[in-house]
Amino acid sequence: MAAAVTAAVSLPSSKSTSLTTRNSIVVSERITYNKGSLSYRNGSCGGSKFLSIRAQVTTDTEVQAPAKAVKHSKKQEEGVVVNKFKPKDPYTGRCLLNTKITGDDAPGETWHMVFSTEGEVPYREGQSIGVIPDGVDKNGKPHKLRLYSIASSALGDFGDSKTVSLCVKRLIYTNDQGEVVKGVCSNFLCDLKPGAEVKITGPVGKEMLMPKDPNATIIMLATGTGIAPFRSFLWKMFFEKHDDYQFNGLAWLFLGVPTSSSLLYKEEFEKMKEKSPENFRLDFAVSREQTNANGEKMYIQTRMAEYAEELWELLKKDNTYVYMCGLKGMEKGIDDIMVSLADKDGINWIDYKKQMKKGEQWNVEVY
Repeated sequence: MAAAVTAAVSLPSSKSTSLTTRNSIVVSERITYNKGSLSYRNGSCGGSKFLSIRAQVTTDTEVQAPAKAVKHSKKQEEGVVVNKFKPKDPYTGRCLLNTKITGDDAPGETWHMVFSTEGEVPYREGQSIGVIPDGVDKNGKPHKLRLYSIASSALGDFGDSKTVSLCVKRLIYTNDQGEVVKGVCSNFLCDLKPGAEVKITGPVGKEMLMPKDPNATIIMLATGTGIAPFRSFLWKMFFEKHDDYQFNGLAWLFLGVPTSSSLLYKEEFEKMKEKSPENFRLDFAVSREQTNANGEKMYIQTRMAEYAEELWELLKKDNTYVYMCGLKGMEKGIDDIMVSLADKDGINWIDYKKQMKKGEQWNVEVY
């Protein structure tokens, strides 16, 4: 901001060049003088000489940028801890339990395991931990960590906040050269015996945290071990009592697996449904054993298509949250269902989904 300032500076009659203290001026703003714009006029008053100075000055007042709006998350983010333990200094827990939870004829083994944390790994429902398998890689370096979604509520399977649980599928496949390849970390975990040590990092992640609203509609879409975060949600909702959280909304779980012998935690979920039929809906999609009315294999999106109109009505509500965890391909299948339904209401589904994601109502963790 430029301004013309005229100042009459009183000078002492002696030859001293110092100003008297009564002429000291404190200016809160920094003033910059433009040398070329100074004009002088000599004069005197009451025996004292004065010099009139006219100067073009610029005052540089610091202009602060508008404060950013504080984001208020709709999720249970308050107090969430991330990255307490890092790869260079992991937490060492112990395996307390490790049991196979798929049938003998299932296409692959899935194991449920519980590790001790003594309360030192303070995770929330929807977060993940890293596991560093024992041994070294082909270059002689320690193995890198692998991330796994946590399958237990924050209280843990034993209810004392001193354990963390994982749901892990053993990875074994034959490569193009006909060699049998075993996943390093999944086989390390599935082979753990009670008492064995396990190096843990984290916890990490905020994408899959639960909504704060206890009256929300929560639609959970899982394939295989993608069920892990939803087991943690559902335990908190239906198996636990909390002073600060009582779920009164609707939780709707869609779980897709290849065979009925690979349905994970089936008995637990059925017990929840029996306990809270008004608040919990459960639908399985068993692709190798079930078909729809057109004879098509029953994938998760095929099962959802049977409730398409109802789901679309729920998705139009402000307090509906969608969580998706598992195989990447299922998201496109769900898009295919919703495009035409949204179009009937004059809504572009892809744009609508972007808005839901921006509002923390569309949450995806796929691989």
